[in-house]
Amino acid sequence: MLLGAGSDAEDVIQEAFVKAYRKLSRYRGESSFRVWLLAIVANETRNLHRSRSRRDGLILRAAAANPESQIAEDGAVGGVLAAERRATLVRALRLLPVKDREVIVCRFLLDLSEEETVTMLGWPRGTVKSRTSRALAKLRALLDREEVRRG
Repeated sequence: MLLGAGSDAEDVIQEAFVKAYRKLSRYRGESSFRVWLLAIVANETRNLHRSRSRRDGLILRAAAANPESQIAEDGAVGGVLAAERRATLVRALRLLPVKDREVIVCRFLLDLSEEETVTMLGWPRGTVKSRTSRALAKLRALLDREEVRRG
Protein backbone atom coordinates (compact mmCIF):
# COMPACT_ATOMS: atom_id res chain seq x y z
CA MET A 1 0.00 0.00 0.00
CA LEU A 2 1.56 3.26 -1.09
CA LEU A 3 0.41 5.19 1.94
CA GLY A 4 2.04 2.86 4.43
CA ALA A 5 -0.52 0.24 5.43
CA GLY A 6 2.01 -2.48 4.67
CA SER A 7 0.87 -5.93 5.68
CA ASP A 8 -2.49 -4.43 6.70
CA ALA A 9 -3.12 -3.04 3.21
CA GLU A 10 -5.76 -5.63 2.34
CA ASP A 11 -7.70 -4.84 5.53
CA VAL A 12 -7.43 -1.10 4.91
CA ILE A 13 -8.62 -1.46 1.32
CA GLN A 14 -11.47 -3.74 2.33
CA GLU A 15 -12.59 -1.29 5.01
CA ALA A 16 -12.28 1.60 2.54
CA PHE A 17 -14.46 -0.19 -0.01
CA VAL A 18 -17.09 -0.95 2.63
CA LYS A 19 -17.11 2.71 3.69
CA ALA A 20 -17.21 3.88 0.08
CA TYR A 21 -20.17 1.60 -0.62
CA ARG A 22 -22.01 2.90 2.44
CA LYS A 23 -21.27 6.52 1.51
CA LEU A 24 -21.81 6.18 -2.23
CA SER A 25 -24.86 8.43 -2.02
CA ARG A 26 -22.59 11.18 -0.66
CA TYR A 27 -20.37 11.15 -3.77
CA ARG A 28 -21.24 14.43 -5.52
CA GLY A 29 -18.93 14.24 -8.49
CA GLU A 30 -16.91 17.30 -7.44
CA SER A 31 -13.76 15.28 -8.01
CA SER A 32 -13.11 12.14 -9.99
CA PHE A 33 -14.36 8.89 -8.47
CA ARG A 34 -10.73 7.73 -8.34
CA VAL A 35 -9.68 10.66 -6.16
CA TRP A 36 -12.76 10.26 -3.94
CA LEU A 37 -11.98 6.57 -3.39
CA LEU A 38 -8.26 7.26 -2.87
CA ALA A 39 -9.19 9.83 -0.22
CA ILE A 40 -11.18 7.18 1.64
CA VAL A 41 -8.27 4.75 1.39
CA ALA A 42 -5.92 7.48 2.62
CA ASN A 43 -8.17 8.25 5.58
CA GLU A 44 -8.38 4.58 6.50
CA THR A 45 -4.60 4.36 6.32
CA ARG A 46 -4.27 7.41 8.58
CA ASN A 47 -6.67 5.79 11.02
CA LEU A 48 -4.44 2.72 11.06
CA HIS A 49 -1.37 4.86 11.73
CA ARG A 50 -3.06 6.80 14.50
CA SER A 51 -4.28 3.67 16.23
CA ARG A 52 -0.89 1.97 16.09
CA SER A 53 1.43 5.01 16.10
CA ARG A 54 3.14 3.53 13.08
CA ARG A 55 4.53 5.86 10.47
CA ASP A 56 7.77 4.22 9.36
CA GLY A 57 8.03 2.46 6.06
CA LEU A 58 5.75 4.73 4.03
CA ILE A 59 8.21 5.55 1.32
CA LEU A 60 9.99 2.19 1.46
CA ARG A 61 6.75 0.45 0.55
CA ALA A 62 6.01 3.02 -2.12
CA ALA A 63 9.39 2.52 -3.75
CA ALA A 64 9.00 -1.26 -3.63
CA ALA A 65 5.55 -0.95 -5.20
CA ASN A 66 6.83 1.21 -8.05
CA PRO A 67 9.67 -0.64 -9.79
CA GLU A 68 9.35 1.62 -12.87
CA SER A 69 10.99 4.36 -10.81
CA GLN A 70 14.33 2.56 -11.07
CA ILE A 71 16.90 4.28 -13.22
CA ALA A 72 17.40 2.26 -16.38
CA GLU A 73 21.03 1.33 -16.98
CA ASP A 74 22.79 -1.56 -18.68
CA GLY A 75 23.47 -4.90 -17.04
CA ALA A 76 23.78 -6.02 -13.46
CA VAL A 77 25.94 -3.05 -12.46
CA GLY A 78 23.18 -0.70 -13.55
CA GLY A 79 20.66 -2.63 -11.47
CA VAL A 80 22.88 -2.46 -8.41
CA LEU A 81 23.46 1.28 -8.90
CA ALA A 82 19.74 1.90 -9.38
CA ALA A 83 18.95 -0.08 -6.22
CA GLU A 84 21.54 1.94 -4.28
CA ARG A 85 20.10 5.22 -5.57
CA ARG A 86 16.58 4.12 -4.71
CA ALA A 87 17.68 3.01 -1.23
CA THR A 88 19.36 6.39 -0.69
CA LEU A 89 16.22 8.19 -1.79
CA VAL A 90 14.06 6.00 0.45
CA ARG A 91 16.30 6.65 3.46
CA ALA A 92 16.10 10.39 2.84
CA LEU A 93 12.33 10.30 2.35
CA ARG A 94 11.84 8.37 5.59
CA LEU A 95 13.59 11.20 7.45
CA LEU A 96 11.02 13.74 6.31
CA PRO A 97 8.06 14.66 8.53
CA VAL A 98 4.93 12.63 7.82
CA LYS A 99 3.01 15.42 6.05
CA ASP A 100 6.00 16.08 3.78
CA ARG A 101 6.13 12.39 2.90
CA GLU A 102 2.39 12.32 2.22
CA VAL A 103 2.54 15.19 -0.25
CA ILE A 104 5.55 13.70 -2.04
CA VAL A 105 3.85 10.30 -2.27
CA CYS A 106 0.72 11.90 -3.73
CA ARG A 107 2.47 14.22 -6.19
CA PHE A 108 5.38 12.09 -7.34
CA LEU A 109 4.75 8.42 -6.53
CA LEU A 110 0.99 8.29 -7.11
CA ASP A 111 1.41 10.94 -9.83
CA LEU A 112 -1.65 12.87 -8.68
CA SER A 113 -2.27 16.35 -9.97
CA GLU A 114 -2.19 19.29 -7.59
CA GLU A 115 -6.01 19.34 -7.53
CA GLU A 116 -6.19 15.60 -6.85
CA THR A 117 -3.65 16.00 -4.03
CA VAL A 118 -5.73 18.82 -2.53
CA THR A 119 -8.77 16.56 -2.56
CA MET A 120 -6.99 13.48 -1.29
CA LEU A 121 -5.18 15.16 1.61
CA GLY A 122 -7.96 17.60 2.39
CA TRP A 123 -5.53 20.53 2.50
CA PRO A 124 -5.95 23.96 0.91
CA ARG A 125 -4.26 24.40 -2.48
CA GLY A 126 -1.72 26.84 -1.03
CA THR A 127 -0.74 24.32 1.63
CA VAL A 128 -0.18 21.64 -0.99
CA LYS A 129 1.98 24.03 -3.06
CA SER A 130 4.05 25.27 -0.13
CA ARG A 131 4.42 21.87 1.51
CA THR A 132 5.52 20.32 -1.80
CA SER A 133 8.11 23.04 -2.29
CA ARG A 134 9.43 22.79 1.27
CA ALA A 135 9.40 18.98 1.22
CA LEU A 136 11.43 18.91 -1.99
CA ALA A 137 13.93 21.41 -0.53
CA LYS A 138 14.31 19.26 2.59
CA LEU A 139 14.71 16.16 0.45
CA ARG A 140 17.41 17.82 -1.68
CA ALA A 141 19.29 18.84 1.48
CA LEU A 142 19.08 15.31 2.87
CA LEU A 143 20.30 13.83 -0.41
CA ASP A 144 23.15 16.35 -0.58
CA ARG A 145 24.22 15.40 2.96
CA GLU A 146 24.08 11.72 2.01
CA GLU A 147 26.25 12.37 -1.03
CA VAL A 148 28.81 14.29 1.04
CA ARG A 149 28.79 11.53 3.67
CA ARG A 150 29.55 8.94 1.02
CA GLY A 151 32.38 11.02 -0.38
